[in-house]
Amino acid sequence: MQISYFGHSSFLLKSSQGRVLMDPYDETKMGMKLPQQEADIVTISHEHDDHNARLVATGTPLILDIPGEYEKNGIRISGFETYHDKQQGAQRGKNTMFKVEMDELAILHCGDLGHTLSSELIEEIDGVDILLIPVGGFYTIDASEARQMVEKLEPSLVIPMHYKDPQIKPNIDNYADMAPVEDFLGKVGVSDPERVKTLSIKKSDLTETVKIMVMDKS
Repeated sequence: MQISYFGHSSFLLKSSQGRVLMDPYDETKMGMKLPQQEADIVTISHEHDDHNARLVATGTPLILDIPGEYEKNGIRISGFETYHDKQQGAQRGKNTMFKVEMDELAILHCGDLGHTLSSELIEEIDGVDILLIPVGGFYTIDASEARQMVEKLEPSLVIPMHYKDPQIKPNIDNYADMAPVEDFLGKVGVSDPERVKTLSIKKSDLTETVKIMVMDKS
């Protein structure tokens, strides 16, 4: 599998089975380019402009924006209902986490998760190899809560997302209040993380030791 990162919370998962575009953003909202992407499946965690730019995807992709069980081209996707805040959606609404199973890997994209997960939901998720997790706080869980999530979900690889990034000049209220990725790295004790633009990974590359990797915008 190949993973590309477009910044903020947007990723493209690509394998021989197909292409999954996750949380594409509106360029005018983020102040940076996201070119159109060929995709078989598009996941939308919630209906905010920095996560729901469906028209970025070309072709006739399967659009997933609500919880449920789905499959296309042998790619299995499970959507789990969560919330964008700690008041069960009263502040910012609902959020869907999507677990993608392809190339024998299980990837969990947390979207704009605003709270830690119950033990019941963690059991329902049933295993994560690669965790794509927000760490910036304010709109989502913060660095400390993200560390707790890593400890509970026990993934092999963690890729932080949705944090303050000087490359992004979005038209989003209070964006400056989000924390940089370094806050999360400090919480998990990583001072010099591996940084890549595109990640090629297979199941046999995973280890029992949790690895933290920071991806640069493709």
